[in-house]
Amino acid sequence: MTTITDSPRADELHGESLALSYGRTRVVHEVSLHLRPGTVTALIGPNGSGKSTALRALARLHRVDEGIVRVADAQGERDAAALSAKEFARTVAMLSQSRPHPSGLEVRDVVAYGRHPHRGRFSGMTDADREAIAHALELTGLDAMVHRAVDELSGGELQRVWLATALAQSTGILLLDEPTNHLDLRYQVETLDLICDLADRGTAVGVVLHDLGHAASVADEVVLMHRGRVHASGMPEAVLTSENLTEVYGLPIEAQLDERTGRVQVTPRGRHHARVRALSALSA
Repeated sequence: MTTITDSPRADELHGESLALSYGRTRVVHEVSLHLRPGTVTALIGPNGSGKSTALRALARLHRVDEGIVRVADAQGERDAAALSAKEFARTVAMLSQSRPHPSGLEVRDVVAYGRHPHRGRFSGMTDADREAIAHALELTGLDAMVHRAVDELSGGELQRVWLATALAQSTGILLLDEPTNHLDLRYQVETLDLICDLADRGTAVGVVLHDLGHAASVADEVVLMHRGRVHASGMPEAVLTSENLTEVYGLPIEAQLDERTGRVQVTPRGRHHARVRALSALSA
């Protein structure tokens, strides 16, 4: 992968007092999220805490029972629900967990779908479209795979294809639900680096992460969710504390600031932690 060199954007996405349900069951209660330009906001929490549902609501993929989602861009601040699908997709892109599995297409064909919001119904591919597609392929390390059939790809390779598709939308707001899922270590690190690169260029990034170490490494702001509510939010060092994490995850978790990196280090303590320490002492 390479770094971002395009022009910065200054778009924002706000979810105000969101209440969300599945059927008759309320799963998210009075949650407010603010995604700002140049900021990586990480949503963390146990399974079932509501973080992915909240992110999907920001992307207009989950119905909002109460509250409102607003987009602020060059056109001003607007109710997201009042925008057409194309208008919204020119500003907000999302990489979701559940995606269709394309068949009979090459990598470049799938990534080209990301340009749909910028094209007329019968218009052909423009130079801007081709440039955006090529840039997205390069950023995700797929430029040597453009003619490979997606049916032949591994789960990690397909994950990168969908990320490239989202990047090809060229939006100022990017929502990512578990973007490192299925990736090997190299591409996990490169994806996290890419997220930081995008934020450095002004993109407002909202990302759901299960790995607390990943959240600590990239987040400017952290939203810790528990049972459908915001348990804590703010800078990583204020949210990723032993007290907060132990209470929410239900097991001992140590969190301390690494003076060398300036980032929080998070270490869960399982039942065999003492045994590991004992073995380490024996081998010393």
